[in-house]
Amino acid sequence: MAKALSIEQIYKKKFDVFNFEGEWAASFGQPETNGVWLVYGLSGHGKTSFNMQLSRYLCSFKRVQYNTLEEGARKSFRDAMQRNNMHLAKYRFSINSEDYDDLLKRIENRKGHRIIVVDSLQYLGITKSEYRQLKRKAIQHKKLIIFVSHARGRKPLGALAEFVEYDADVKIRVEGFTAFVKSRYGGGADYIIWSEGAAKYWNKIKATHARRHHQHHHP
Repeated sequence: MAKALSIEQIYKKKFDVFNFEGEWAASFGQPETNGVWLVYGLSGHGKTSFNMQLSRYLCSFKRVQYNTLEEGARKSFRDAMQRNNMHLAKYRFSINSEDYDDLLKRIENRKGHRIIVVDSLQYLGITKSEYRQLKRKAIQHKKLIIFVSHARGRKPLGALAEFVEYDADVKIRVEGFTAFVKSRYGGGADYIIWSEGAAKYWNKIKATHARRHHQHHHP
């Protein structure tokens, strides 16, 4: 049986955190460097660009492995990398395509990357118990897994993705080139992925709402 901790011991416990600054701190606070995060959203709303921007920023702290099961090293993926200046991350960013077994080995490898982005949860095709195993190993080996998920409307797609959203330390919903961040570590400000695209999208939404409101009150 695990030894119980006193209040004093918990208060004195040291946690390894990312010392986020600027807009990243405003959105994420000071998150722990291990555990699970979830990024989800509909296609065409800036999810890949956000993952690139986040990965590039995280590369300033630790090495990032991008597990692209979905796009692989295809042109669309390369274009997203170029658009978001991934060359600035240099050797700290690398790409591969691994299944559950290889991913588990990578997490257990002490010398491996400290941050692993899995794109996507649906393509990884794991069970709830396999997810729990990945999370447990990530915390044990002081690693962070960022799962990327498809969405249905404003919710992650599928029972496992919904469970991961409930379980994750940081949840990021991407819509209209804006990342809406819910973090257990503070922050909470929206992160703008692409300002021109975001302005166009949200202005259009506002105009549609205003038009509907007007029609409702002035038949």
